[in-house]
Amino acid sequence: MLKINTNFQKLPGSYLFSAIAKKIENYKNANPDKDIIRLGIGDVTRPLTKSIIDALHTSVDEMAHEETFRGYAPDLGYSFLREAIAKNDFEKRGCDISADEIFISDGAKCDSGNIQELFSLDNTVGVCDPVYPVYVDSNVMAGRAGDYIADLSKFSNITYMLCSAENNFAPNLPEVMPDIIYLCFPNNPTGATMKKSELQKWVDAANASKSVIIYDAAYEAYIREDDVPHSIYECGGAKTCAIELRSFSKTAGFTGLRLGYAVVPKDLIMYGCSLHDMWARRHGTKYNGAPYIVQRAGEAVYSAQGQEEVKGLVNYYMQNCDTILNGLKDTNLKLFGGINAPYIWLKTPDNMTG
Repeated sequence: MLKINTNFQKLPGSYLFSAIAKKIENYKNANPDKDIIRLGIGDVTRPLTKSIIDALHTSVDEMAHEETFRGYAPDLGYSFLREAIAKNDFEKRGCDISADEIFISDGAKCDSGNIQELFSLDNTVGVCDPVYPVYVDSNVMAGRAGDYIADLSKFSNITYMLCSAENNFAPNLPEVMPDIIYLCFPNNPTGATMKKSELQKWVDAANASKSVIIYDAAYEAYIREDDVPHSIYECGGAKTCAIELRSFSKTAGFTGLRLGYAVVPKDLIMYGCSLHDMWARRHGTKYNGAPYIVQRAGEAVYSAQGQEEVKGLVNYYMQNCDTILNGLKDTNLKLFGGINAPYIWLKTPDNMTG
């Protein structure tokens, strides 16, 4: 007799951003004359830049000619993009990451949800609290999260590492390190960051406990302070304990194109197993590769013109953030973030809820 994955039934309601979208739609229908300021999902609003559009047009034209037509993309990504990433995102920052340790995907969200497939169901999981929903929900679906505790809005087998004003929204090292640790810096949704010296403590602790850090660096382009690392591989020993996830969405406006990548170092060996080889096997089995035209657009991001255009996009969103931050400073609200990320986290008055 057919059985379903009952872990899905443990998820409370729909996905957070889906729920927000439904609330907005219901409010619009009930109040058609109202303007809505959207402070939910962090989508981009600026169009794609010239170098990216030019790369898309060129690669689309290539698809119309037999000698330049491309079919299935290499499952791990085209070498032209992986090499551009290795050089510009890592080599320039002193990180020893090679092109064949980079796995191209259609976005960091998918990688965030899929990466847990590498690990046994009896591993413990630690997440920042508050947390990007995918980290928890994907482990719930897999059967790793335990039971939902409604009164706490938490799962019994998840370690929630408190991020509050008292610790600058960067979690303290837990007394017992979870097996799988999700860290997101600059953080979504608090906008908080972690200094390199603090991140090094997590790397050292993970190596000592044989834990794996899943490091979501989707917002690294927004970092404005010198002592905040753009990559976890700026820390010594990170290649033996960390997987890093990156995105082109917020950096270059690719939310409508979908492109990202995961870095799984060859040195990341757990109990005799290469996580690099496991991820390559999983990637090859379940994924047919990001489209050629999108990967060419990604390559254009790393051109000299593309880099200037991306800086302009990032500055635009940070100027918006500065406007909001400065405008709210005249209120009595307690504000956080907005320095190294386009997110502002504030304490709502009178215990206001959503």
